[in-house]
Order: sequence, then structure tokens, then C-alpha cells
Amino acid sequence: MIDEDIKLSRLKLPSDLKKLTVKQCGILCREIRTLLIKTVSENGGHLSSNLGTVELTVSLHRVFDSPKDKIVWDVGHQSYTHKILTGRLNDFSTIRLENGISGFARPCESEHDPFISGHSSISVSAACGIAAAMQLEGDTEHHVIAVMGDGAFTGGEAYEGLNNAGKGFSNIIVILNDNGMSISHNVGAIAKYLTKIRGNEKYVNTKHRTENVLDNMPVGGKAIKSIMQGSKSTLKWLLYHSTMFEDMGFVYLGPVDGHDISALDKTLSAAKAVNKPVIVHVKTIKGKGFLPAERNPGAFHGVSSYDLKYGNPEVIKENSFSGVFGHALLEEGKKDERICAVTAAMKYATGLQYFASEFPERFFDVGIAEEHAVTFCCGLAAMGRLPVFSVYSSFLQRSFDQLIHDAAIQNVHIVLCIDRAGIVGDDGETHQGLFDVPMLSVIPGTVIYSPSSYNELTNCLKKALYDDKGIAVVRYPKGEGESGEDGPYSDYIYDNSKKTDTIAVSYGRIGRCLTDAMSDTLRLVKIHPISDEVIGILMKYDNILFFEESMRTGGIGMQTEAALLSAGFRGNINIKALDGFVAQAKPEDSLAAVGLDSRSVLSDIENAVKTRS
Repeated sequence: MIDEDIKLSRLKLPSDLKKLTVKQCGILCREIRTLLIKTVSENGGHLSSNLGTVELTVSLHRVFDSPKDKIVWDVGHQSYTHKILTGRLNDFSTIRLENGISGFARPCESEHDPFISGHSSISVSAACGIAAAMQLEGDTEHHVIAVMGDGAFTGGEAYEGLNNAGKGFSNIIVILNDNGMSISHNVGAIAKYLTKIRGNEKYVNTKHRTENVLDNMPVGGKAIKSIMQGSKSTLKWLLYHSTMFEDMGFVYLGPVDGHDISALDKTLSAAKAVNKPVIVHVKTIKGKGFLPAERNPGAFHGVSSYDLKYGNPEVIKENSFSGVFGHALLEEGKKDERICAVTAAMKYATGLQYFASEFPERFFDVGIAEEHAVTFCCGLAAMGRLPVFSVYSSFLQRSFDQLIHDAAIQNVHIVLCIDRAGIVGDDGETHQGLFDVPMLSVIPGTVIYSPSSYNELTNCLKKALYDDKGIAVVRYPKGEGESGEDGPYSDYIYDNSKKTDTIAVSYGRIGRCLTDAMSDTLRLVKIHPISDEVIGILMKYDNILFFEESMRTGGIGMQTEAALLSAGFRGNINIKALDGFVAQAKPEDSLAAVGLDSRSVLSDIENAVKTRS
């Protein structure tokens, strides 16, 4: 096979990778990068992280035998090359599109994806379970490889997994893909620690030199070497303190250049030969091979689309719920020095860059650690501060215990500004914001607002900051909205001008669909707790249609129905909401598919009114 013949389409993947020379692998890596850049420019997706893991992925499949060896990606947004090399090359153009392949690892998609990977810091825990099952099955030959970005090491579950893995799972290898970033630049002690060991060669070089000298000593060398090896902990401490990974029971290998196929092959082969848990520390460049992404990896972390020629990614727009929230919080922060802004590695994505720039001492990026973020906010609140935690709906799910134990029971006042509430789109099931309402409304003392316009968002933020106690929540969808009407805050907008016995009820983005309804309408702004006043209005009607961009079970519609029945309601109530996970597609297509787009909502209302006429 000559170099010119190396094409992805001509190879039997991943097995043929083992037959290639290092030079041929380099040619293949260039083709993969070209494919990544072109496809993500059209479909959107995660570019920087995938460009940084091309050589690492190729080497993994050269050294190991997937699917017998299990590769668990953390987060799966760095697994695009893995998909290309494991039977999904011909479908790669469909990534993140409706009915296409996922932007994350998914077991239902391929036997080469042993575990789902939409959220961060889970890979080592999953690998422990998989490794234990393999051992129970008597498989002592194959390995579980957890590929974890250094950003994922800011999440607490990573250390729970490492603590368990280091106790004796001889078939676990953890790849620390260290590019110095998660989504934004990594922060905190772990980032500083990795920076410290990244460039350290003192211990390794000294150890090798010492052993070589002792091996060649004519008298006593081997005995001295044996004594030194027997007291290696003391030797390491004197030369250079051992890595925390070794202290946890791992063999530490690295750092190794993550773009050097030869070095990767050798190091991964060494890890494979060690009969102990292994950490392989790999240094990569986020955005490698695409200059705009190398220069600005954060902007190209997750993009909707970008200009292929000029490399201009779509960024958070001023005219968006995230942008409006960011500016509104900044204005409140100028007037009240108690306000603190908190993010879990999502400063730009949630619009907090404005506050961070103006008040860096009151801005806190805690890394990909939502559980810690909530408790951190509770600590701030306990000391008289006004903490605002801006977080994606799907990521807030991880902090349920902290919201109950640390916030609600203590009744400390924290504000949750929940971005990406409702159907999000191309990232699919793992990122849809459909569970925050049922999750939060069950927590005693929680107040939830769901504005449908920018002005309502600003008003709701002020209410949450200053009029509420305990947990106050403002939730809003991804993307653009409408400015809405200026004016004072109101818990709801009630229109009974149609004088029918049917009323349509909704909130948030779907609430805007009610404007042209043939029925009377009630658009909720404060959605929880449900007020007696709202129940009083609904009791006047014989037919209630409730539309909700959230899960049906535990949703506001179901809670409203229960309250109505308790009040003696004898009419009809119909709830249209979600009953399962929503697959990847454009948000407008997903809304239409579940009957929550404007046309479907208005059609349902029209049919209900006509039926009762």
C-alpha cells in the first residue's frame, strides 16, 4: 500500500489502521481533519475538541481492539473521529441532523460506543462498572479505556470514579486529554496542578539515569537499585513529589505529545502491558489543524455553523435570551454589590461575560461542577450575598440533592437562571431542557418564572432577586425571542375578549403562540407555585387546553389539573406536553413533531372551540 492510496473510503476500519505506517497515519489524519472542518461548518457541532483528538483516536484504534476493548468518551463531543473510524464514515454527513448520527457516543448507534456520553465527568465511573463486569465474565485480556478531557477533571464524579478505579481494576486505562481547556479556559487548583506536571521531566529523567548507572555498576549496583525501588515513595518525594494519580493507585505515564502517532502508539502499548490501573497524560492542542479554531478554541467549541472560508463562528447574539439576561444581570450588578454571578464553565454560552468583565471579583467560574456550584451559591447566600447561578437546564439536573439539602432546607436565597429551557435541538436527548420544571417544582419553597419575552425576562430577574425567598428560578429558551411590551411585572396575562367557554393556557415560548387563538387565553409568567387567583380564573371555564414545553408527569399542567379537581372542577382539561425523550432535530422541527409549534397549537384550539360551538 503506497501513501497516495491512503483514503478513508478504501480502508476496512478500524482494523486496517494497524497495518499503516506512521507516515500513512499522518496522511489519514489530514483527511479526517478536512472532513471534520467541512461537516461541522455545514451541520454545526463541536469542532475544536474533535480537531484536537484526531491522532489520539487513530492511535487508540491501532493499539486496542474495539469493540472488545471498550472506549468510553468523556464528554462524547470529542468522539467524531471515533465515529468516522468505526463504521459511520458514510453517515458522517448526517451528524446532529434529524434521523442522523448523534454528536455524542450512543450505544444504540454502534457496538463501538459502550456508554452514552452527553454530560461530563462520568467516564471513569462507567469504566469501573464495565471493567467489573468484564472481570466477572472472565475477560482478563481486554481493557476499558476512559478518554477524559482535562475540563472533565473539574467535575466531582471524576474523582469518585478515580478513587474507585485505583483500588485494583487492572483492566482500566484513563486517558487524560489535556488541552488546557474545557469550554472556556480551565480554572482552579486542578488546572494549575496539570500545568505543573505537564512540563515536568525531572523525576522521569532522573529515575532513568539513576537506574542505568546502577545497572552498570560492577559491584552492588543491583542491590542498591533494589533498595531504592523498595523505597521509591521516598525517592519520588525527594526528587519530585509523585503525581496525585500515583497516590490514588495508578501508574502514571506522560505527558506525551497527543499529535505524535509514534509516541502515542508506544505509550498506549506500554499502558496496555501494565497489569494495574493506568493514567496516560496526553497533551493536545484544541482546534489543531484549523487556524481560526487554534486561535479561538472556545468560540469553536460548539457552533451552530460557521463560514468555512473565513472561519467566523456563530457566537451568543445580543438579540437572544442569553444575551438579554447577561446585560440585565450586569445592570443589576451595577446597583447592588451583593450580587455575584456563578457559572459552571459556561461564561460565554450563558451571557455572563458582560458581568465577568465589569465585576471580575464577583464572578466565579467553578468548572464543570454543577453540584459544587449550587452549594457554593448557598455558601455565598449564607453570608448575605445574592448569588445568581446561570446554567443550562440539562446540566442543572446534576445538582438535585444540593438544591434540596443545601438550599431548600436551609432556606437560603439563591437565584437560578436556567438557559436552554425546553426543546434545544441538535444535541438531542442529553441536552433537551425538559426536566427542570418537574424537578424544581417538587422542592418546597421554590418559585419558578418562565418569561416569554425579553422585557418579561428582565422583570422576572428583578422579582427573583428581590421579592422572593429561598430558591428563585428564571427559565428561558435558547436563541432569539421578542422584546415584548414595556410595563410592570405581572404573574400572568389573561385575555377573555373572545367570550368562549374554552381557555388555552401556556407559558414561556409556547405562550407566545396563544396571541392569535380563537379562545380566551391565560399566559403564565410565574408558573410555580400556582396561585389561587389562577385557579379561580380557570374555574370559570368548561374546557381547558394546557400546552407545555416540558414533561407531562410532574409538569405545571398536571399540577394545575390536580388543583382544579381539588377545587371541584367538573369540566374538561386536556394537556399537551412531552411524554418521553426528544431526539435530535432543529428545534422548530421537534416542536412541530410533538404538536407544540404555533400552527399545531392554534389548530388544536380552533378545533376545540368549533367542537363546542
